[in-house]
Amino acid sequence: MASHGLTYEGCNFFRQRLVLSTLSGKHVKIKNIRSRDDEPGLRDFEASFIRLLDKVTNGSRIEINQTGTVLFYQPGLLYGGSVEHECNPQRSIGYYLEALLMLAPFMKNPLKANLKGVTNDPIDPSVDMLKSTALPLMKKFGIDGESFDLKVVKRGMAPGGGGEVVFTCPVRKTIRPVQLTEPGKIKRIRGVAYSVRVSPQMGNRIVESARSVLNKFLPDIYIYTDHMKGANSGKSPGFGLTLVAETLNGCFLSAEMSSTPQGQGDPVLPEDLGRNCAKLLLEEVYRGGCVDSSNQSLALLLMTLGQQDVSKVLLGPLSPYTIEFLRHIRDFFQIMFKIEVQKPLEDERKGGDKVLMTCVGVGYSNISKTVK
Repeated sequence: MASHGLTYEGCNFFRQRLVLSTLSGKHVKIKNIRSRDDEPGLRDFEASFIRLLDKVTNGSRIEINQTGTVLFYQPGLLYGGSVEHECNPQRSIGYYLEALLMLAPFMKNPLKANLKGVTNDPIDPSVDMLKSTALPLMKKFGIDGESFDLKVVKRGMAPGGGGEVVFTCPVRKTIRPVQLTEPGKIKRIRGVAYSVRVSPQMGNRIVESARSVLNKFLPDIYIYTDHMKGANSGKSPGFGLTLVAETLNGCFLSAEMSSTPQGQGDPVLPEDLGRNCAKLLLEEVYRGGCVDSSNQSLALLLMTLGQQDVSKVLLGPLSPYTIEFLRHIRDFFQIMFKIEVQKPLEDERKGGDKVLMTCVGVGYSNISKTVK
């Protein structure tokens, strides 16, 4: 077995390594995790992430040394089923969900995950954003069905949390290859302005300031206000905005912002937040491509795992996270992507440089899914 394992150093890209290890069945050893820190070893949210992986797999072997600076992970089979997990509030539920989205289609039983914790914080993609961009992206790869859903039951802002989401996903035997090369023009913008434990007026103020920027770009804009009260509003006050631009060809680009968590730094005005978030969305539209920057790695993973056929996806400039992900895909699956940079013509108004990613899938099939 020793020949199939991979060894890494440091705490960066922790989830990427464990997720790819679980999918490829190769065990992984991560050394020197914050070994020079005052508090060495794994953080609580990383330990919580390992526990979640343990819950959705069967027979994983996880060894951590006493200081928590070395982790050995031998993946078991993806089992799925009903899972409840209390996510560590240091990171939002999005941190855990991003990994679950990558694993869910390959479970033995359809996944129903009930995750509790922080639904919106300034660091990780929020549940709203994943619902409006990651799910439609996965549908293009043939992962869909009535049971494919992500529901926000309760909102919980950082730092207190208290939110709850339910993610359900059917299993698929194979992933279909895709050709996403023409994003098409933006046809409409949708969004959610949410507020909890603050005046409901905050939502309206965010919407108005976001519209003041976006109306110059496009008339078809609708931003819902979502004000959760009482038990559904979590433990901390806050507000934020998630915006999604949809193109004629059904691609989704998104941007989001949330207020500074209570007791951490300068408070932010709803007007500024609305305007800045709208500008972030326009920036994302400028970067363009068929997948927004937060979902690049998800798209590349699904391309890698597709049937043995060519997949092509046009992306905006690759984020540093995505570049590292490509290196990991090479390590775990021996798949290399062909990368072509496309410069838009001067008069086309198509935004920044794009990258066309091409690969042949490994023909990954869900071994535990028997054909009925």
